[in-house]
Amino acid sequence: MSNNHIHSSSAPGKDRPHLQSDCEACFGLCCAALPFAASVDFAVDKDAGKPCHNLQADFRCGIHLSLRQKGFRGCTVYDCFGAGQKVAQFTYGGRDWRQAPETAKQMFDVFPAMRQLHELLWYLTEALTLQPAHPIHDAIREALDETEAMTRLDPDSILSLDVAAHRAKVNVLLLQTSQLVRDEARRRRKTPPGRQKFQERGADLIGAKLRGADLRGVSLRGACLIAADLRNADLRTADLIGADLRDANLCGADLTDSMFLAQAQINAAKGDATTKLPRSLTRPSHWVG
Repeated sequence: MSNNHIHSSSAPGKDRPHLQSDCEACFGLCCAALPFAASVDFAVDKDAGKPCHNLQADFRCGIHLSLRQKGFRGCTVYDCFGAGQKVAQFTYGGRDWRQAPETAKQMFDVFPAMRQLHELLWYLTEALTLQPAHPIHDAIREALDETEAMTRLDPDSILSLDVAAHRAKVNVLLLQTSQLVRDEARRRRKTPPGRQKFQERGADLIGAKLRGADLRGVSLRGACLIAADLRNADLRTADLIGADLRDANLCGADLTDSMFLAQAQINAAKGDATTKLPRSLTRPSHWVG
């Protein structure tokens, strides 16, 4: 199936650079605001609000080029959807938490809320490029404008938002979008409605043997695909929102028209030069080939 069957002619990645991380314009917020625990992803424990010991005075990471080798794989997976630079440069006007330590706690609390809002902006912006969802584009655009307005509020107002409630409202539109796109894909392929096997959100597919599987038009929302074998699988028009792809093998897989896939999911997976990605995403440097 060619891209123009499902997507508009515009490349999503070109339309949302502000929703992609720009660490140069941030104050190391993910390195200071967020907690992590010693595990396969992090070499040490760190409390929320405590700067990582690898964070330098200029807000750069002291081990950026060797994070995986030194036990900080989790840092190479994380993506803030551009929330870091939004908080740093817009919400706080370029004044960092070291210059103004009295703002540190509030800034660290605002950052996770902003990240959730920017994640919603990522999905809503993509939804507007999906032609089968045209009947609800007005509603999607309204939700996009409302979410964008929330990101432009002052810190106190952001912290007073019920982000969970707003996320639930947006999710209704994303579900409708997914259904419209996947229904259209099935109609084009004349696929019986009963073909899909993974309709339940959060399907347990840990280590699943799905090599070469035709997963077009399948809902994998929230599916646990940790270490799944997805080599050469066809995931075009599959809904992958929230799917856990840690260590999933995507070598040779086709994800070009998959829906609601984020950079962090790709960063957590395994792939190679033959993996086909949506134009909005970047091939991780740690992938082979």
